[in-house]
Parts: sequence; structure tokens; C-alpha cells
Amino acid sequence: MFTGIVEIVGKVAEYKELDQSESGGNGVSMTVSEAAEILGDCHLGDSIAVNGVCLTVTEFTDSTFKLGIAPETLRRTDLGSLKAGDPVNLERAVAGHTRFGGHFVQGHVDTVAKIVEKKPDGNAITFTFEPKNKEMMKYIVEKGFIALDGTSLTVTAVDDVKGTFSVMLIAYTQEKVVIPRKEVGDYVNVEVDLMGKLVEKQIEHMLQKQTTSALEGIVEKILAKKGL
Repeated sequence: MFTGIVEIVGKVAEYKELDQSESGGNGVSMTVSEAAEILGDCHLGDSIAVNGVCLTVTEFTDSTFKLGIAPETLRRTDLGSLKAGDPVNLERAVAGHTRFGGHFVQGHVDTVAKIVEKKPDGNAITFTFEPKNKEMMKYIVEKGFIALDGTSLTVTAVDDVKGTFSVMLIAYTQEKVVIPRKEVGDYVNVEVDLMGKLVEKQIEHMLQKQTTSALEGIVEKILAKKGL
């Protein structure tokens, strides 16, 4: 579990599509550097969110750490487009003593979204995004939470007709995360607020039970009329 409050911006040191080392597991791996600030209490198997994606540490030094990337993760996120030198948002899994300044972020990306507009607004920047999976729009509401590249942000506008949503980054946030370095046409990882999905599941279950109960009542009445 994460808060969406990015701790530091690291840098991709190496990206391997076939890492045959023991820590690479014969799959895709990524090594992140310039991360000394968050590795003082690191252990093998720890979770670190990289651009909002929860990944497992398989190897680390004082300032670098390696992560394995599963095929499903590559399909769901934009991690496959990263290359050596790219900056990435980093956040350790939440600890019991941490102040919870963002919102509940799982690190389980739902889809990616393309930047369709980047517009200065005073000392802030408004970004507008178009999700690749349009179904995610039903979970995005104005003034609700959303995690973009692992950054907890507030949705400032939603256009369900165009299938877009917007957020605003204040000057302080611009200096702490990677999104301001991206341009129109680039992608971000999107994790919608878990609460929306939970509410939807519960309502669907409740309606299903009510429908089943109503149908059973109708059938019973029909059978009673026929004396069955």
C-alpha cells in the first residue's frame, strides 16, 4: 500500500528485456539509480512503487535497486517504454508511522492515459488526459482522487463526452514528480480510486440479489395461480 506522495525522483540505470541473472529471473528487469535516500531501510522482497507501479526489489546497493517486471505489468503500464536515463517517481510502501497525506494507492495500475493538453495556469500547470481504457472514466469524478505515475492528485475536471479528465499541478509538485517533464502525446500510468470500484461491486451485488428475489417472487405467484 502507498500514499501517492512521491518521495524522490530516481533514474533508470538499466533496462533488460531478458535478464538471465539470478535476480533477473530470465525476464524483464529494471535497475534504478540515484535512490540512496529511500534505500537505508531496504530489504530484498520490499515493495517500491516506480511511476505508480508496485514492484519487488530483487537486488540493491547503497544507491541502486533492481526490480523484476512481469508480462502483465508490461501490458497494463508504460514501463516497457522506459529507457536508461529516464526519470521515475519512487515511493516506498507505507509504514505504520507514516503521515497519510495522499490517498490509498495500491500500486496496481488500471490503464495508461495520453496527455492531450498541457496548459500553464499562473504558476500551476493543467494537464488533460485521455485514458486508453475508456471504462475507467466511470470511476473518475471531479474533486476525486487519482494516482498518475504514482502521484496522488485531485481531479479538477471530467468530460465524459470526450472521455477526458484534468488535474492541476502546483509549483511545488512540479519540482517533485516526473509528470511536468512530459509533453502532449506522452503517457502516464493511471490508478483510479479503489473506493469507486468497491462501491460499484457492492451495488451490483445488491441489485443482483434484489432482481433474483423479485424473479423468485413472480415465479412463486405464477405457480400458486396454477395450483402447482
